[in-house]
Amino acid sequence: MYYVLVAVTMVVAPLMSIAAEYPNITGLGSFIVIATKWFAFWAVGVRLLLAGLSQILKPGFTLKGILGVDAPGAHVVVQELGFANVSLGLAGLLSILFSIWALPVAFIGGLFLGLAGINHLMRPHRTMHENVAMVTDLWAAAILLAVFLFSLF
Repeated sequence: MYYVLVAVTMVVAPLMSIAAEYPNITGLGSFIVIATKWFAFWAVGVRLLLAGLSQILKPGFTLKGILGVDAPGAHVVVQELGFANVSLGLAGLLSILFSIWALPVAFIGGLFLGLAGINHLMRPHRTMHENVAMVTDLWAAAILLAVFLFSLF
């Protein structure tokens, strides 16, 4: 279930949402606006909200299942990460209603996912779950930060 959820929220749903708005794309500028909107909503909003809820309610999954760490005392740290993820996720979800939020959410979410992906990359002994998290974090970060940078021009 983890793999499906990550694939849908980080790749499939954003690309399908962008494709659904294809008739509205009139050039690079409108493509950037639409890509920002949907990656902010799905990759930051839905993905991080679900990750945060999982980290708050089941911190052991993140610790052992993703990071390969068996330290029950660290549950409180994972839960605090969950609070941050829920906060970012809610901002991403709300960016669909408040379009002015999409660009800041893309920047903040892209930076967060990029740093998390690099952190995973630096760990030499990753689990399969962590490899999936690493690849999808870096994928989403590249897109979110690219649309943010392109929007500056």
